[in-house]
Amino acid sequence: MTSMPPHPEATPGTTPTLVLIGHGMVGQRFLEELADRGVTGRARVVVLCEEPRPAYDRVQLTSYFAGRSPDDLSLADPDFMARHGIELHLGDPATAVDRTTRTVTARSGLTVRYDALVLATGSYPFVPPVPGKDSAGCFVYRTIEDLLAIEEYAENARTGVVVGGGLLGLEAAGALKGLGLRTHIVEFAPRLMALQVDEGGGRALRRTVEEMGLEVHTGVGGKEIVADGAGAVTAMGLSDDSRIETDLVVFSAGVRPRDQLARDCGLPVGDRGGIVVDERCRTTDPAVYAIGECALAADGRVYGLVAPGYDMARTAAAGLAEALGAGSGPADGFTGADLSTKLKLLGVDVASFGDAHGATDGCLDVVYSDARSGVYKKLVIGAAGELLGGVLVGDAEAYGMLRPLTGSVPPVSPEQLVLPAGAEGGAAALGPSALPDSAVLCNCHNVTKGTVRAAVTEHSCGTLPEIKKCTKAGTGCGSCVKSLTAVMNDELAANGATIDTGLCGCFPHTRAELYEIVRTLRLTTFAALLDSHGRPEARNGDGCEICKPTVGSIIASLAPSVGADGYVLDGEQAALQDTNDHFLANLQRNGSYSIVPRIPGGEITPEKLIVIGEVARDFGLYTKITGGQRIDLFGARVDQLPQVWARLVDAGFESGHAYGKALRTVKSCVGQTWCRYGVQDSVRMAIDLELRYRGLRSPHKLKSAVSGCARECAEARGKDFGVIATSNGWNLYVGGNGGADPRHADLLAQDLSDAELIRLIDRFLMFYIRTADRLERTSAWLERIEGGLDHVRDVVVHDSLGLCDELEALMAAHVTHYRDEWAETLADPERLARFVSFVNAPDAPDPSVRFVPERDQVKPDLTLLAGPTLPVRTLEGTSV
Repeated sequence: MTSMPPHPEATPGTTPTLVLIGHGMVGQRFLEELADRGVTGRARVVVLCEEPRPAYDRVQLTSYFAGRSPDDLSLADPDFMARHGIELHLGDPATAVDRTTRTVTARSGLTVRYDALVLATGSYPFVPPVPGKDSAGCFVYRTIEDLLAIEEYAENARTGVVVGGGLLGLEAAGALKGLGLRTHIVEFAPRLMALQVDEGGGRALRRTVEEMGLEVHTGVGGKEIVADGAGAVTAMGLSDDSRIETDLVVFSAGVRPRDQLARDCGLPVGDRGGIVVDERCRTTDPAVYAIGECALAADGRVYGLVAPGYDMARTAAAGLAEALGAGSGPADGFTGADLSTKLKLLGVDVASFGDAHGATDGCLDVVYSDARSGVYKKLVIGAAGELLGGVLVGDAEAYGMLRPLTGSVPPVSPEQLVLPAGAEGGAAALGPSALPDSAVLCNCHNVTKGTVRAAVTEHSCGTLPEIKKCTKAGTGCGSCVKSLTAVMNDELAANGATIDTGLCGCFPHTRAELYEIVRTLRLTTFAALLDSHGRPEARNGDGCEICKPTVGSIIASLAPSVGADGYVLDGEQAALQDTNDHFLANLQRNGSYSIVPRIPGGEITPEKLIVIGEVARDFGLYTKITGGQRIDLFGARVDQLPQVWARLVDAGFESGHAYGKALRTVKSCVGQTWCRYGVQDSVRMAIDLELRYRGLRSPHKLKSAVSGCARECAEARGKDFGVIATSNGWNLYVGGNGGADPRHADLLAQDLSDAELIRLIDRFLMFYIRTADRLERTSAWLERIEGGLDHVRDVVVHDSLGLCDELEALMAAHVTHYRDEWAETLADPERLARFVSFVNAPDAPDPSVRFVPERDQVKPDLTLLAGPTLPVRTLEGTSV
């Protein structure tokens, strides 16, 4: 057993002092490990932090621009430090370490003696030595303070350049795009994310990024930053002698270990930086440790990912606990780490694991590539058939199953592992049962499947929060949560435990069961359903935020059949609706709303286009053409909604239901009417389908498309139900979607007549609405439902359950009773009365809903989340 070297001037029996320099993600994890091992009860712990705030989630830094506040990003419980007696000094970094006297001096002049010192100083951004790099408008992307500075400067900028196309560079590019800037990415390597993905993955990633409107420059570097007379950035010159006119530059070209304190006090560092440590994370001075990005590990590498940093924190804390006689024994030494990673960058899933670049002798690649969908998957297979690694771009759903299988022979062929769901011979559904207990489910905290199983059987964990608290699994990046849940449920079932499948704490029934209860008993109110079928403790109550909108949707979808009022804002129904449904419009970031009129099939007359333009002009609304072939009008105050609707309804428009879990759009190409390749009238069919299913409330949003030929210009196979024309009629595909987890739709039936097509869609949609879970897209439903596509085909095509007449009758009732919600609202003064910003001042507009000009339109004028200390400036330069 090792012991902590005593301070040379320590009095026997005194409490030892541990000093931690740095309070980032790894530093906070180190403190938690100390607390878990009882060290904070045996030693004084002092933390010197350079930043003005406690540790926060740097991995999720860009989510600040999506509305998360610095407090939301915080990793430390508000009372963590006080509860464990930890002395945290914010905004007071260490400036010197004297190893002879064992003291640390902070910028404030504070001097602390230590018995053990842990360096968790992290890294600093690398800024290429290009002329002009210190010009006004040049930033790095590392801390919340960096983001605040970028946000303020971007108020007066139109174009931005990000230098670096790696993980953080793409995050920074997404942030600039979100701020409304035309954004360029400059990457010296031949592809984006060169360390994580191979050439094929880089191509897929670049295509997707460019489709988002970002401009990518690879294989070139920055040569100079051009500034004006006032020293502000105006352009960037590149190494190929081209030039990008820009107002702002963000350097995100990698990081370097922050090891200056170690250098100054004589500790050895690597040739390329990093404080040299052994397997116990100790430096050459036995009283000094180094962890995280500042450390050069025993295997000669500096690790820039958070998971290895957490492993090093665990190792160092275990060593100190052992020296103090605390804890439950030493942890394994840190000799290296798995560099597997799964991230969502610019909304694109990117993952790599194991030997992603195929460096092993004799290995082979199994590749699936779909350039249209931006999906690329590669598995590296060894000579004996073992899985060595892989790259996933655009669809990383299988990452949680594939990474733990690395080093073993998969139970199915590699081809089945890469082919998408719905493809012939593909989509092998590997569940956690295929994994050994030694498989690591949570890479951030090195938690195995066996540990999760033990948490259920030995520690009586029966919920995901309990699993997280017991094992820390799922509390890092979160990519393992789905696997954790599956393992937990499998273990509970194996132990004979009853798994509560109830919708929420108010109902013991699933959504599908509640649908059947409402339909069979013809219940028309939430209160009647809760009082008769809720859990005993929930009856006579108000319900919760899960069950209220779910039941509201069920009643709305069944309204014509059970005798309920289909208008969602009448009586009790109004209290059940989600935020957007409350005002029949989509709530935006600054409290304003967007309005989306229905444009069936994407077809619109010039007269109607003019009306939309006039409405947008008269109300000062931002206009945007959506991916669903509609025009979105942003920036209306709640009191303006009826006024805008009135103008649109008078011109023949109606609600597009963009705010509800309902049919959104039915896209179309121009079909045989105009296109020389078209074989059917896709526009007519799209219009017929959209007008038939408009307003249909469902468990989740519904999207559709009709393509006039096999060239598939409307992208029908990426929709919940998609139609592709053939020379003999129509092919119907179901269960597709784009978004975060893309899935190709499956062929349900082919060569259908118009009447056959509509009849099958009627049945499919009503069967989905009847049996799906809450917020379950058709893609997830099709993969979950027992029997999958074959069962759905048996039910809706072959009527195996004898339900088809009933499903068709339910749809016919919906079509017959459809009413436009905007027009219904405008016709009733009592319904109009809810559309005010302030109930006690109905004529007063909301003064907090403000806008600033941008690109000849407007954008929200948002108050900085850091508080009032940083002014927001308009394009004219005046403070507000």
